[in-house]
Amino acid sequence: MNTPDILCIGSVLWDIIGRAPVHMRIGADVPGRITRVPGGVAMNIAMTLTRFGLRSAVLTAIGRDPQGDELIEAARVLGIDCTHAYRSDDLPTDRYMAVEGANGLIAAIADAHSLEAAGDKILRPLANGRLGTPEAPWSGPVALDGNLTEALLAEIARSPLFARADLRVAPASPGKAERLRPLLGHPRATLYVNLAEAGVLCQQDFASAFDAAEGLVSRGAARVLVTDGARTAACGSAEGVLTACPPAVMVTRVTGAGDTFMAAHLVAERRGATRAEALDRALTAAARYVSGDIAT
Repeated sequence: MNTPDILCIGSVLWDIIGRAPVHMRIGADVPGRITRVPGGVAMNIAMTLTRFGLRSAVLTAIGRDPQGDELIEAARVLGIDCTHAYRSDDLPTDRYMAVEGANGLIAAIADAHSLEAAGDKILRPLANGRLGTPEAPWSGPVALDGNLTEALLAEIARSPLFARADLRVAPASPGKAERLRPLLGHPRATLYVNLAEAGVLCQQDFASAFDAAEGLVSRGAARVLVTDGARTAACGSAEGVLTACPPAVMVTRVTGAGDTFMAAHLVAERRGATRAEALDRALTAAARYVSGDIAT
């Protein structure tokens, strides 16, 4: 079996997305389309990395139910390695449900309880020799998502299994951004957050991505990328903060855009891009995604 280029650790589930071409308010009942596709932060990142030609493997929890079998087959067709996933006899396959209108995300519910219940069982391949051991840990990039519990993220932050890893960390939502605090000061971690998530991590409101990047770096972040929808994004580190504007596009979807941004940024850096080039390429990829130019 080929060694993967990157490990994506976190949620792999079914995305059930309802989309309507009109502006919606709470309580709206309008015509639209409902789709079910492989999703979850870890899966979305893995799918994008695969499109860029990288071999991605997921460490996650997937139930031994018909939905789990279908999900693994769908991932196989997409070229994503699920052989290291923890398969549970007792836990159902997780799901995410969202409603999107022409005015963006209206509401969403993430049912990732099985991933949370599995805990550190999903990390076993990093310790038993399949992907690494405590003495010879995994040394490549790792994408972590905020659907992991705060306790597990804290364990990862101090674990020898990740001592040599290039950690790329993304919250699943503003509501779960606080879970990333154990990794805020990790010297090998890059945080990918939006403006609201940055505010939650710093417990204050920011007027811009630039301000948020400065705030996170001042609180110990080694490197952070902050997005703000169609507005200016920022990349902050000890080298300072640089900004860039995303291309203007017609938005047709939003679920998965941040994961696409993160994956495209990682790939750009692997290909030798400068800080500014990597930020521009990530913004372009995310813009293409939300416009519908990149298929799911």
